[in-house]
Amino acid sequence: MNSLLPGGPEATSIVRGELRDQRFQLPAGVSEVDFDRARLTNVDFTGTRLRCFVARGSAFDGCDFSGAGFEQLLMGIPDPGRERERLTWPQTVFRDCTFRRTRFAEQTFFGNVRFERCVFDRSRLRQHTFTCEAEFVDCVFIGRVRDMNFWGRPHDHDRAALGRDHNDFTGNDFTAAELDGVSFNHIDLRAQRFPGLPGYALLDRIAERVRAVLPLVDGWPDDKHRQEARFALEFLADSAHVRNDDQALVTPASMGRKLPPALREELFAAFRRTSSDTSRG
Repeated sequence: MNSLLPGGPEATSIVRGELRDQRFQLPAGVSEVDFDRARLTNVDFTGTRLRCFVARGSAFDGCDFSGAGFEQLLMGIPDPGRERERLTWPQTVFRDCTFRRTRFAEQTFFGNVRFERCVFDRSRLRQHTFTCEAEFVDCVFIGRVRDMNFWGRPHDHDRAALGRDHNDFTGNDFTAAELDGVSFNHIDLRAQRFPGLPGYALLDRIAERVRAVLPLVDGWPDDKHRQEARFALEFLADSAHVRNDDQALVTPASMGRKLPPALREELFAAFRRTSSDTSRG
């Protein structure tokens, strides 16, 4: 069931009720849509271009967003008028949905949203930091994921409205993904699958490893390189200790992005040798 709020060229289509087994269509001239406690099953969004996509308390099952593009994307937003109090915050769920070459808006607001068994295949996932309430379970990531945060805990001040003190983040498959500047916070890294490539390593005892490789760094002749490596290693150790029980997904870039490639690889190899690799598969 659709209704239309007037507003000239930026009129918003309000979608409530159920849609099933059909192509999603908007009225002519409308490029904004607000899904308010809607239920969509096997709805085809392929190639859709929207200025604004908003969802609150809605469910999308088996929907295909391949080739879709969004200028503004607000997923799992609070109820209207509750943004400050957030007395309740309904969850939006995407289940068995496909996002293939989907153009996610930069700085997408994920909000209280849950993805189950979804496929993100070469989608534009980059510069997403508003993800503190998002959940990902058994999802598959293919292609480049850049500058994105994943969180196992929501903000303290949102927990009452969400009705939970942790975000589910388990069973996700990153084996075909290229991770660049991706951060995992308060997440069991061993419960995910990561690229089994030489450039990635899921490692434990990060603080111990840092102490073990510092003599190597201190032996480098260039003070600028020593400082860059020390800063990167200290940041890595602090982050792993605070966020992931002294574990981290480590790459050569973790050793210091400004280091010459040869030094990054040398330090990364030494870092891995200090104790066992804890990655699964």
